Amino acid sequence: VTPPIISAILTTVVAFSTFFFLEGRIGDFFSQVSTVVIITLSVSLLEALIILPAHIAHSNAMKKGGKRFLINRFGDWFMDFLRDRLYAPSMRFFMANKFLAFSIPVALMIIGIGAIAGGLVRVTFFPSIASDRVQITLNMPQGTSEVITDSIISEIEAATWEVNDEFTARQHGNKQVVENTIRRIGPGTSTATLEINLLPGEERDFPSDDIANSIEEKVGPIYGIESIEYGSGSNFGGKPVSVSLTGNNISDLKGAKEMLVQKLSAMPQLKDISDNDPEGIKEVEIKLKDNAHLLGLTHSDIMSQVRSGFFGAPVQRFQRGRDEIRVWVRYDRGTRSSLKNLDDMWIVTPTQDRVPLSEIAYYDIERGDVAINHLDGKREIRVEANMKNRNESATDMLAGIRENVMPGILARYPTVTPLYEGQNREAGKLTSSVRFVLPAILFAIFALIAFTFRSYSQPLMLFIMVPFSLIGVAFGHWVHGFPINMLSWLGIIALIGIMVNDGLVLIEKFNSYLKEGLKFEDALYQAGRSRFRAIFLTSMTTIAGLAPLIFETSRQAQFLIPMAISIAYGIAVATLLTLYMLPLLLYINNSYRVTRKWLFTGVRPNREEIENAIIELEADKKDMADAQARHDSI
Repeated sequence: VTPPIISAILTTVVAFSTFFFLEGRIGDFFSQVSTVVIITLSVSLLEALIILPAHIAHSNAMKKGGKRFLINRFGDWFMDFLRDRLYAPSMRFFMANKFLAFSIPVALMIIGIGAIAGGLVRVTFFPSIASDRVQITLNMPQGTSEVITDSIISEIEAATWEVNDEFTARQHGNKQVVENTIRRIGPGTSTATLEINLLPGEERDFPSDDIANSIEEKVGPIYGIESIEYGSGSNFGGKPVSVSLTGNNISDLKGAKEMLVQKLSAMPQLKDISDNDPEGIKEVEIKLKDNAHLLGLTHSDIMSQVRSGFFGAPVQRFQRGRDEIRVWVRYDRGTRSSLKNLDDMWIVTPTQDRVPLSEIAYYDIERGDVAINHLDGKREIRVEANMKNRNESATDMLAGIRENVMPGILARYPTVTPLYEGQNREAGKLTSSVRFVLPAILFAIFALIAFTFRSYSQPLMLFIMVPFSLIGVAFGHWVHGFPINMLSWLGIIALIGIMVNDGLVLIEKFNSYLKEGLKFEDALYQAGRSRFRAIFLTSMTTIAGLAPLIFETSRQAQFLIPMAISIAYGIAVATLLTLYMLPLLLYINNSYRVTRKWLFTGVRPNREEIENAIIELEADKKDMADAQARHDSI
C-alpha cells in the first residue's frame, strides 16, 4: 500500500500548493495556511510509513484473544451494519441499475447549479468580517466650523445611547451592548468620527451590523453633510460596490457621479454611499470683461494686484540678530474682510491710471477641488457603497448596477468610462492567478495518479467526479446561510486533493482483486466493500475536525467558515461519489475499452484482460518466464 499512500499525500500537497501562486492579499494570507498544511502532511507521511507500523506491531489489537472494550465492539458492529446492511445491498442495486445511479448525482448537480444561478444560494466576492466596534465617520463640506461638526456628531452619539437602551433590554442578562463611545474631531474641522465599542461578540446576542443599521435608522437623513459612513466591520479587498468613473471631461464626470450616487441612494440594499470627489472650500474666480483688454490688462496682472492687496506682498527683509525679518504690505483688516471690499478695489493699468475692479472684471464663487485623482492617465471619480446586509450577494448587486444603472448614465454622459474596482478588482486578480496555475496543478495531480496506477483512464475517472462536489458546496452554504465567496471556491481546490485520496484507496484495492483472479464486477463490488471502512472513517474524521470551525460563533472564525463548509460538505458528497459513482465510472471506462478493441481487432475481449492491472500482471509473468527460460538454457 506504500505507493497509494505516498500518492495520496503528494496529491493533497500539490492541491494546497495552489495557494502559493495566488495574487493579492488572499494569496499572502493563504500561502501561510498552505505552509502549515504541507508541513503537517509531510510529517504524517513519515508517521504512516515509519512510526505507525512499529506502533501497530506492539499493539494489543494484533494479539489473538486480547481484551476488547465495549466501545470497540460497538464500533465494529456499527461499521459492519453500515457496510453489510446499507452499503453492500445498495451497491448491488446501483450496479444493476446503472442509469439510475448516474441520473441521481447529475440531477443533484443541476439542482445545485440552479440554486446558485437562481439566487437561492447567494454569491459574493469576499466575506465581510464582523467587528466588536462600530465606527461612524462624518464628513462635512470643506470650511465647516468645528462647532457645527461637533454638534452633529454629538447628536449621533446621543442616538447611539438610545439604541443601546433598546438592545440592552433584549440582551441576555441585560448587559450593556455599548460599552463606551469615543468622539473625535479631525483631521480638519469638517471631519469627525464616533467610535462605538460593543460588548464582545461571544457575549453579544446581536451582530454589529444590526446595531449599526439601527443607529442609522435612529439618526435618519442628515442634510448639508458631505457623507456619513456607519462602519461595522472590515471588507476584505475593498468595498463590495466600487465604481470608478474615468474620463477627461470634468463636467461629465461630476454629472455622472451625481447621477450614480442618486441611483445608489435609492437602493435599499446599500448604505454608506460615498465618493472621492468631495466639494472643496469656496473660491472666488475672477473673470475679465472685454474692456480690460482694451486697457492693456491681463488676467495675471489683475490677480497679482488682488493677491497683493488681500494676501500681501513682501517689500523688505532685514536681519535682526540671528533672525531674518520679512515685511509684508496689504490692506488693513477693515478693507479686506468682505466681498464688498473686492468690488471697491482699484486696479492700476499699464498707463498708471486707476480703475475700479468692478468695471473691468466680475467674479463667480465656486467650490474648488480637494483632490484630483487619476487612473490609467485619466481623471477618476470613485463611487463606493457597502451592503446593508453582509450576507446579501454583492456579485448580484454589482451585476444589477452594471446592467440596469450604468447604461442610462453612459447614454447621458458618453465621454465617461466605468471601471469596477474594490472587491471586484481583487477577485479579478485572484481569478486570473487561479486560471493560470490551476491547469498545471491538475496536470501534476493527474501525473501522480497515472504513475501510481500506470493508467491514464483511471485518473480520468477520479477527475470526472470533481465537479460533482459542487452539490455539497451549494447545499452546505444553503444550510448555514452563508453566501458562496472566493474562499469557498478555494476550498474546492483544496478539496480536489482530499477527494483523490479516497479514490486512490478504492482503485488500488480494485486492481489488487483483479490480479488475484476475481471477475471484473466482483472486483468492483469487493473493492468498495473492503475499503468502505477506511473511506468512511477518513471522511468522517475530517468532517468532524472541521465541524468546530463551521459552528464557531466568534468573529475571528467567520472569515474561514465558508472554506470549511466547502471542504466538509464536499467531502461528504465525495465519499458517496467514491463508494457508488467511481465503481460505475470504472465499469463504463471498461465497457468503452472493450468496445474499442472489438471494433479495431474484430475480437471481443473479456472485461478482465483489457484492464491495465491484468496487462501489467501478464507482462510480469512473461518477464519471469523469459528470465526462467534464459536461466534454464544456461
